[in-house]
Amino acid sequence: MSFADLSLHPAILANIAAAGYSSPTPIQRQAIPTICKGRDILGIAKTGSGKTASFVLPILQQLIGHSQQEKNRQPKALILVPTRELAMQVSEVAKSLSNQLPRHMSSMAVYGGVSINPQMKALYGVEILIATPGRLLDLQRSNAVDLSKVQILVLDEADKLLNLGFKEEMEEVISLLPDSRQNLLFSATLTDQLESLNRVLLSDPQVIKIAEEGEDTEQLINLSGYFVSDDRKGPLLRHLIKELKMKQVLVFVSSGAKADRIANKLYKNGIEAQAIHGKKSQGARTRALQDFKSGAVQVLVATDLISRGIDINALPFVVNYELPRSPRDFVHRVGRTGRAGDTGLAITFVTRDETHHFKVILKKMKRYMDMVDSTQLEF
Repeated sequence: MSFADLSLHPAILANIAAAGYSSPTPIQRQAIPTICKGRDILGIAKTGSGKTASFVLPILQQLIGHSQQEKNRQPKALILVPTRELAMQVSEVAKSLSNQLPRHMSSMAVYGGVSINPQMKALYGVEILIATPGRLLDLQRSNAVDLSKVQILVLDEADKLLNLGFKEEMEEVISLLPDSRQNLLFSATLTDQLESLNRVLLSDPQVIKIAEEGEDTEQLINLSGYFVSDDRKGPLLRHLIKELKMKQVLVFVSSGAKADRIANKLYKNGIEAQAIHGKKSQGARTRALQDFKSGAVQVLVATDLISRGIDINALPFVVNYELPRSPRDFVHRVGRTGRAGDTGLAITFVTRDETHHFKVILKKMKRYMDMVDSTQLEF
């Protein structure tokens, strides 16, 4: 199947070709026609499966047929995301796919951590708004945006948006939307919370749950584990970076303070490293991610929430310096590698007292991992 088979506008097809997309992924093949018909959907597909384009393309297809409206502060499509990085990533995709359409279609990302005033001014005339819930509410309370005309609501990374930290904000945002609208929920994992919201928010939805055709995405990710004490994790990480000649590695830790300490230690040992976490300024986070993508930074040390906005093609290595609390977060972490048909290696450090927790994670993933006792290694 080609994108032309999905009955998309010729101008959109030209943008798809210019963006380098060859053929639709499984989630795109199923979601795009369904969304174009106006149906609600619950889309479950692994990271790296093309979820962003699967909702951006049909949004453009639906809006392209609308006549040019008078500029106002009433977006027609609202895409909610949990992090600033993901907001920027979705915005980049939306802009690349909306070039040179028969009529101008403005999209914009709004998020916290930067001055609100430029965002307030730039919202005038925006039709597709990508936003984090907190900043969106700040803008609404300042009368910079009116959500009463939203026709399409997208929850991207819906499982994160439904966590307790977003619960009140999400309830307030949804209360500001018109009752009659199309709702699209996307996530890499299906949780009880998501199923509950499905029943409340979605009307006669089509549930699309994708298992990669021919090859399970998770099987593209090679898993490797090391039993290691906390005091030897730093030396082991440096040893592996040099031994495996890691040119680009994403390291996951549990807190921003830990990320800073590990990045500083790596730098002092001659390894270009930066930390990225929620306590960094938006400018610092953006620069760190750009430097990592360009290869100027060899190691990026990140926390879980930030990981949702890190989308790098052919990322070869991920290291779980510390185990996450939930199997779902582990899936998202290792899913940063092994994307779009490329293989990757995910390495996990496990202390002896974490053995049971790690076995639970592997059982949930239905994977097995040979563990190496790091005390047998010389470094």
